[in-house]
Amino acid sequence: MNGNGHHPQQPAAADPADPVDVWDQRVARGLAFLRRRFAGAYEVDEFGFDRELNDAVFQPMLRVLYHDWFRTEVYGIENVPADGGALVVANHSGTLALDALMLGVAIRDQHPGERHLRLLGADLVFRVPVVSELARKSGATVACNPDAERLMSTGELVGVFPEGFKGIGKRFADRYKLQRFGRGGFVSAALRTGTPIVPVAIVGAEEIYPILADIKPLARLLGMPYFPITPTFPWLGPLGLVPLPSKWLIQFCPPIPTEHLTDLADDPMVVYNLADQVRETIQATLLELLEKRPDPFGL
Repeated sequence: MNGNGHHPQQPAAADPADPVDVWDQRVARGLAFLRRRFAGAYEVDEFGFDRELNDAVFQPMLRVLYHDWFRTEVYGIENVPADGGALVVANHSGTLALDALMLGVAIRDQHPGERHLRLLGADLVFRVPVVSELARKSGATVACNPDAERLMSTGELVGVFPEGFKGIGKRFADRYKLQRFGRGGFVSAALRTGTPIVPVAIVGAEEIYPILADIKPLARLLGMPYFPITPTFPWLGPLGLVPLPSKWLIQFCPPIPTEHLTDLADDPMVVYNLADQVRETIQATLLELLEKRPDPFGL
C-alpha cells in the first residue's frame, strides 16, 4: 500500500499464447508449404535430397519414435564436426533399418549446427519404387564410393553401416556382436577425401524386432536378403510391424583423422587396419552402453 492508501499497480502478467492463434499459424504454415509443393517452388540437390520436405514432414514423424517410443539418449555429439565433411560409421541391426533413421534424427536434433546426415543405402532400397523415391528425398543415396566421396568433398556428413544386411538380419542370439565389415570401402572413401571417421555405437535397435529364425527359402523366393520370424511377425499381421519400445542409447566416439593418410587410400593394409580400428571402437562402446542400460525396456 502506498502513501495514498492505494495498492501499487502490479505489471500485467503476459497472456499465454492463444491456442486459436497458434492453431491458425500452423494451418497457415501448412497451406503455404502445400502451395510451394504444388507450384514446384522448392529445390532438390543432384542426389534428389529435398531439405524442405525432410524438415517439414519426415523429421517430425520420426521424432515421435525417437523421443516418445524409444526414449533415445545421445552421448558425445560434440565428436561430430561442427562443419565440413565426415564419415559417420555405425553398427547395424533391427530387421528394418530404423537405426539409420534414428541416427539422422539424433544429429539433426542434438548437433548445435542441426546438420543433416546423408545415408548410404543398399541397392535393394533403390530398386523398390516408392521406397526409392522417399529415400532419395530424405537425403540417402546408393552405397558406393563415388557418391560418398562427392558428398564428403562438398562438406556433407555421410552415414554408413558396413555390416549391411548381415547386421540387420542377424538373429537375436547374436545381438550386439558386430558382423564382418566387408572390404572396408568406406575407409578408402574417407581417405581419398581426407575426412575424419566418427565411429558410432547404437544400443536399442536389436530389441525392436527380435529375429528368432530366418526362412531362407522364402527369402530367396521373394528376392529378399532374409525373411524374419519374430515374436510378433508374421503372427500378428500388420501389427507385427510395430517396433517394440526398447530404450535406445547412441554414443558418438572421438573422430579418427585421415588427412595424413590420403596418399594411402589404395593400400589394402592401411584400409584394413583402419576399418578394424573403427570396428573395435564400436564393439567396445556397445559393451559400455549395455552396462548403462541393464533393462532393454526400462526408462
